Amino acid sequence: MSIEQQLQDQWNDVLGRISSKHFFQSDWDIAAFAIFFAFIGLILVLILLVLIRCFCCCCCDCDSQVDKRKYTQKVGVDNMAMEP
Repeated sequence: MSIEQQLQDQWNDVLGRISSKHFFQSDWDIAAFAIFFAFIGLILVLILLVLIRCFCCCCCDCDSQVDKRKYTQKVGVDNMAMEP
């Protein structure tokens, strides 16, 4: 069979499942779709959190201003054993 015929058969199979409202063949298909859907949802949530972090904190420069004022003096103890 040619590739065109295989694609046509798959397309007809998809349309048949949509019309019969029987999208999945087995319980494993349902589980795989649920795992895939959860993965895509997690990726979208992480992208949303990154965008919120970038737009909220980069626009007002709130973190960088605090860090500059906070560490103007030296903090800690010199370790003289590390000197050559």
